[in-house]
Amino acid sequence: QVQLVESGGGSVQIGESLKLSCVASGFTFSSDAMGWFRQTPGQEREAVAAITRTGGFVYFGQSVADRFAVSRDNAKNSVYLQMNNLQPEDTATYYCQRMRGPYDRSPLGYAYWGQGTQVTVSS
Repeated sequence: QVQLVESGGGSVQIGESLKLSCVASGFTFSSDAMGWFRQTPGQEREAVAAITRTGGFVYFGQSVADRFAVSRDNAKNSVYLQMNNLQPEDTATYYCQRMRGPYDRSPLGYAYWGQGTQVTVSS
């Protein structure tokens, strides 16, 4: 079955960087778009970025587009999110997902989510 294991989160100061990683299994990774979502307590999960199976990328929000970079390594069944100049509003639990499509930003309808990785940004 599908398994997604996120890692790389942590506690950082404003302006610092983190690189999140996600290792996927249970499906043909190279055939699917992959994406990143984030969620804070009490809020709906929101799409952050997506990458097509061939490496094209989509960012959901100008703030993210200016500071984050999504990438993938099909040989390692892995997707990454490089996050630069982190701000307090980036504090959230981050999840990767096998996307229905790279432009489909809805978090609804997915049967499985990994455990996520926590990112905390403080001053």
